[in-house]
Amino acid sequence: MSESIISDRENTPRTIAFNKPYGVLPCFTDSDGRPTLADYIDLPGVYAAGRLDLDSEGLLLLTSDGRLAHHITDPQHKLAKVYLAQVERIPNEKALEPLRKGVVLNGKKTRPAEVRLLPDDPQLPDRTIPIRFRKNVPTAWLEIMLREGLNRQVRRMTAAVGHPTLRLVRMAIGPVVLGDLQPGRWRELTSREIAQIYSAARR
Repeated sequence: MSESIISDRENTPRTIAFNKPYGVLPCFTDSDGRPTLADYIDLPGVYAAGRLDLDSEGLLLLTSDGRLAHHITDPQHKLAKVYLAQVERIPNEKALEPLRKGVVLNGKKTRPAEVRLLPDDPQLPDRTIPIRFRKNVPTAWLEIMLREGLNRQVRRMTAAVGHPTLRLVRMAIGPVVLGDLQPGRWRELTSREIAQIYSAARR
């Protein structure tokens, strides 16, 4: 194999989808020794495009392509992100309506979200540390689509309407879906998925 072919491969941007487990930081180093992406991903040059908090799970995109990372993270592109949130108690329409219209958080109103109450519990892998369970407090699952990324936004929004989030799993970022990717595993994005990210960000 020629040196030029090897060089081209090394310089080709890499973009992956990772199913981040609960309790893993969305970075590669931590001075306190907590689990990080480095425990799961051995791929030089890629960095998380956006965040997914320590206590949240699901889809995280990592890339070595700065332009693509900008399209994923810049709020002006309004790339949709879909979450499943397990919340305390069963919310009624009165509680869900503010989420759909926008909730005021620290003096700023969030963009309208698409929210629906799921009729059944989703089929998700068990969390490594189960949620706290209270016998007399039922839980429900919401599907929430956002087009912005404020800090801990889903948790803050559901808490604001009286239904704290107990478990949060990100299922999609734009056209890229978590699918059957298992916790702690990653896969390369296809060229079609990358093209779809740019297309979705322009809309």
